[in-house]
Amino acid sequence: MNELYPLKFYPIIKEIIWGGNKLKKVLNKETGNIQKAAESWEISAYENNISIVSNGYLAENNLKEIIEVYMEDIVGDVIYNMFGTEFPLLIKFIDANDILSIQVHPDDNLARKRHNASGKTEMWYIVQAEKGSTLISGFNKEINKKIYKKHFNNHTLPEILNYEEVSAGDVFFMPAGRVHAIGSGILLAEIQQTSDLTYRIYDWDRTDKKGMERELHTNLAIDAIDYRHYDNYKTNYSIVTNQTQQLIHCDYFTTNLLRFDQRIEKDYAFLDSFVIYMCIDGAFSLDYVSGKMKVVKGETILLPAALKKFILISDKETTILEIYLSKYSENIY
Repeated sequence: MNELYPLKFYPIIKEIIWGGNKLKKVLNKETGNIQKAAESWEISAYENNISIVSNGYLAENNLKEIIEVYMEDIVGDVIYNMFGTEFPLLIKFIDANDILSIQVHPDDNLARKRHNASGKTEMWYIVQAEKGSTLISGFNKEINKKIYKKHFNNHTLPEILNYEEVSAGDVFFMPAGRVHAIGSGILLAEIQQTSDLTYRIYDWDRTDKKGMERELHTNLAIDAIDYRHYDNYKTNYSIVTNQTQQLIHCDYFTTNLLRFDQRIEKDYAFLDSFVIYMCIDGAFSLDYVSGKMKVVKGETILLPAALKKFILISDKETTILEIYLSKYSENIY
């Protein structure tokens, strides 16, 4: 069997009414004739949206096929035993040219009960934001189901939502149950569980090309919402150049940030997991056992679990997100 190597995939571009042109202009994505390119699914094994390899001898094979053949060498021993060929993460870039609908995702328990599916916990890393751009995360005060229903029925729901002005580099963790919406003028990276379960609460009375409003999931959402108020919705972190900084660590994924301008050695011997790099800015060379790869801004790569050592080389400041599952690896934290 041929030796594994870092994998690149063809992005899956999604056209949605709130999309724009930054996937192409900022991240260099091929969007073709799509006018409102809203999402680029970078790595996906979700239903009919399975990523196809674009490089090396595995080119034109899809992600599920290569997991089926290489199994734990792609994803890690415990992860393969738990998920099989169902890749546990969905990795995206999202361009919001207009505000998204107000929505909430169910947790695992509710999702399994209602849909026989996984819930959806996610995080956002702001790649670019126009001045004054805001997003919605949670509530601006402690409420309950009764108060929520009152505001919903009175069409005053926006009054109790928490708005956050954002800029590049901001990070927001969105656990299942948190009401949220991406505002206009924001380009972000999204890391999430492999699930597309979304309960749409309100869509600003928009209509599609046929004049139809998108479906709302009012009753489903009510029991999925976390009504608590939190003191801080944004993730605080500091950047030290050439050192890996943890952003989010949860049961579903760990996401780190690395800003570097020199040679960085990576050794994942401690980790029983695949690793994903999302290049947010700059470019770098990735040296591995049997080859070398160039990675540029907007590209996402999957490092198979069987490959443990890499050297990252950048001659200018480069920023990447490093993503893996650490819950199943011993003695990490």
